[in-house]
Amino acid sequence: MATIGDVARVAGVSRSTVSYALSGKRPISGETNERIQAAIAELGFTINAGARALATSQTMVLALFLQFHDDEFPPAMLQYIYAISEAAREEGYDLLMVTDSDGPGAVRRITSSNMVDGVLLLDVTHDDPRLEALRGARQPGALIGLPRDIDGLDVFDLDFGEAARLLIDHLHELGHSEVVLLTPPRHVFERGGAYAWRFRDAAMERAARYNMTLSSYYGESQQPAIDRSLDEMLDHRTTATAMIVHNDASIAALPRVLARRGTRVPEDLSVVSLFPREFGRSFQLPFTAVETSPDGLAREAVQHLIRRIADPDYAASVVKFIDPELTIRGSTATL
Repeated sequence: MATIGDVARVAGVSRSTVSYALSGKRPISGETNERIQAAIAELGFTINAGARALATSQTMVLALFLQFHDDEFPPAMLQYIYAISEAAREEGYDLLMVTDSDGPGAVRRITSSNMVDGVLLLDVTHDDPRLEALRGARQPGALIGLPRDIDGLDVFDLDFGEAARLLIDHLHELGHSEVVLLTPPRHVFERGGAYAWRFRDAAMERAARYNMTLSSYYGESQQPAIDRSLDEMLDHRTTATAMIVHNDASIAALPRVLARRGTRVPEDLSVVSLFPREFGRSFQLPFTAVETSPDGLAREAVQHLIRRIADPDYAASVVKFIDPELTIRGSTATL
């Protein structure tokens, strides 16, 4: 394994000059830095994380705090984890994923040990118990998800209200006046998943403006309850001409349920949804949908956090919503 001395020898400079080039503690000339970088590439030199931490007080590691719930749909969560890990890797950071059920305790434990340079919170709830611990941490943090109290926090999320309005507008323009909405499961609302009621309430408000009848039903996240909830909703609202599905597990199961019932899309029922683009590629039916953009959210949050790590005071705290994008895929029809 190559050492910093090997890099210095190949580059024709002193060990201290290589150290300065790696740590950025002192300026060096462009030509010297180019020789050092060429030597690093030639030798396949990897900076020792422990030595780098001692030299720069940085670990080049970000902590990602999340919790897997037994009653959730794992593929949806994995879309966000993958996007965050890719965004961190692109910026030269490793990711420490923390799934401790004691969220506040885990945040305090990891941040007090100086194992990471920054913190990312995923699956943020309305009254998230981890926020107090995050505010008390030395390291800066960023949230993917909108809590009730945003004071002093950097928050990034999809504009779920605007996503709902886009879908209602689309159905209204096509002439639909009776629509059913399948939401996330009841436990998501009870757990404080604000995105669920932000979408539902905005959809209800927009539909009321158009004098549309919008009936809301809780969906499920596990079989066989998923199919049962879809059947019950469709049985209760036989006159509905369109369906909005805000439930990843249900939209994945919907093509099979509709095929079993002999319901054609869009001839018999128009269907719209919202989900990550990559997630939707596996669907049997190409649904018109709002893209939830985990890649965009992850990139915004990670890049902002890294800027905050470099300069904690570079800007005031921000709350940024990613603009939703409606993609038409032919699952809706004009009445």
